[in-house]
Amino acid sequence: MPEELNLSNLQPAQPRETRKRVGRGLGSKGRYSGRGIKGQKSRAGSHAMRAGFEGGQMPLSMRIPKLRGNTSKDAMPVGPFRTYTQPVNLRDLDRFDAGEQVTPESLKAKGLIRTVREDVKLLGVGELSKKLTISVHAASASAREKVEAAGGTLTLLKEPKVKKARHHKATPAAAEAEEQAAEEAEAPAAEE
Repeated sequence: MPEELNLSNLQPAQPRETRKRVGRGLGSKGRYSGRGIKGQKSRAGSHAMRAGFEGGQMPLSMRIPKLRGNTSKDAMPVGPFRTYTQPVNLRDLDRFDAGEQVTPESLKAKGLIRTVREDVKLLGVGELSKKLTISVHAASASAREKVEAAGGTLTLLKEPKVKKARHHKATPAAAEAEEQAAEEAEAPAAEE
């Protein structure tokens, strides 16, 4: 018959391990509590260093060369100017029925994109045999042609960016050539 349980014979199921009592003088864990003498690692909170910290040495992220320009696609550090679009190919739209609406939400429901928070770009890989009404953020020229050839419509949810024309200083010879070309273009129009 098991012994009756009372306060005199109460004990835990697993035996307790004695805790290391650091910093209580030479009688326990020694003079410096296992931390050595002085220095960074002897201080409290010294083991919570940020990622990439190399002890005051110039970190790798600052040693490597950078590509300048905050609007560059490869600029470092990656800032708000780098954009990402989720690609969707025309061949993937076979999952939709003819006449159906294709939106970022419906693409997410069909498992073609991960999230609706990022822009969707339609690419012209594959063929489209169904008439679909497609609304995406961007589309390639070949994708637009194939959608319209299949009888569908393509509307952009975001206005395409207009590239700024670069102004180059024209050389005198190039300026004269442009003037002559303009005069020649005007001459046949005047004859008619």
